[in-house]
Amino acid sequence: MADDHTHVQEFFTVRAADWDSRFPDDGPAYAAAVGELGLRPGDAVLDAGCGTGRALPALRSEVGPGGTVLGADLTPAMLRTALRAGRATSGALLQADAARLPLRPASLDGVFAAGLISHFTDPGQGLSELARAVRPGGRLALFHPIGRAALAARHGRVLSDDDLRAEPRLAPLLAASGWRLESYTDEDDRFLALAVRTG
Repeated sequence: MADDHTHVQEFFTVRAADWDSRFPDDGPAYAAAVGELGLRPGDAVLDAGCGTGRALPALRSEVGPGGTVLGADLTPAMLRTALRAGRATSGALLQADAARLPLRPASLDGVFAAGLISHFTDPGQGLSELARAVRPGGRLALFHPIGRAALAARHGRVLSDDDLRAEPRLAPLLAASGWRLESYTDEDDRFLALAVRTG
């Protein structure tokens, strides 16, 4: 576990300072995905694996001034970049492992997770932990600003049905982790799986 954390932190630490400038046009895609999470004013929401906090302003806009917005990330350098970008004005930032959240059970109405699932050491356990923190009927958005095929091409991989985000693999994984897959979109310009907390 520690080795996996070290690997993730090393990967993102060296990329944190220029992360936003590498992907400058992702903002509208983040905002659109947040809009589909179904949040209401006053809700409590977590951006799990928040990175530089690009989703936090959109999450704040959805839940309003009376809502709670949290951004959790494992990598301190990413959180420092979020602070420098002024995103702490939209939500509280905390250094935390999304697979072991310092939150009470059923304390959230929703979770937004951009690019997170592939960084879980144990995706089923990670999704179960997100479910633990969300009330029954709460929602999860698994998002990426480009689809599976475009992401595979970017990383020089062949698209495979074994991909964690492939619908035939993701749906049963979510179901076993306390979620019901509600909608699934995998297009060139975005990936978005929306799920509802069961139970």
